[in-house]
Amino acid sequence: MRILLDENLPRKLAAHLIGHECRTVVQCGWSGKKNGELLALADSLFDVLLTLDKNLPYQQNLDTKGIAVLIVRARSNRIQDLLPIMPECLAALAGIEPRQVVHVG
Repeated sequence: MRILLDENLPRKLAAHLIGHECRTVVQCGWSGKKNGELLALADSLFDVLLTLDKNLPYQQNLDTKGIAVLIVRARSNRIQDLLPIMPECLAALAGIEPRQVVHVG
């Protein structure tokens, strides 16, 4: 699965998403893009946007996009707070469907 890591997540997290192709917003050159523009850019290139932004589904109409959104709920965006949630993320990624919003953590 092709996963885009949002700017609010550490790039080191990609190494823990075993079996998936991961890129960061920064690697794609999309730093500072607003959510709507980011989703439009990512829609045809990625299967899932991984983010901490719990408000994204309420701010954007995801029904018009093919990309799914996986929202991670963690104490912070530090890698040590995110690693315990990675098994749940991997399980969610195994069954996530286009346009679906899934919360983990």
